[in-house]
Amino acid sequence: MANTIHVDIVSAEESIFAGPAEFVALPGEAGELGILPGHTPLLTRIKPGAVRLKLPGQENEELVFVAGGLLEIQPSRVTVLADTAVRGKDLDEAKATEALKRAEEARRNATDKQEVATVEAELATIAAQLAAIRKLRGKK
Repeated sequence: MANTIHVDIVSAEESIFAGPAEFVALPGEAGELGILPGHTPLLTRIKPGAVRLKLPGQENEELVFVAGGLLEIQPSRVTVLADTAVRGKDLDEAKATEALKRAEEARRNATDKQEVATVEAELATIAAQLAAIRKLRGKK
């Protein structure tokens, strides 16, 4: 059996993934993180984007979209506590594209700094989700 690390990805609503992985990659606050079994302990925030999992015995990576959260790494365990998490196969490009259009309209109509900041954070999350969907579907 391949050398693996246990991964848990959970959101406020449910457990999204629990199981072994050979490799995990995700968008850390300071850049992309790659995690192998035996990784040095780390606690950091994560940005919206795709968590990529290389599972034992599978050629293709498993993908989970997260809209930010926290990451804890221990030598034999990775825990992702996501604000929101969606399995790659459950992502809907049409809904995300429509949400992007609504957010862009809200940005054009934003009047104060707080409203602009909120809308821009939403835009960043939606853009990251669309990028994850396109990566999953093999589009550019």
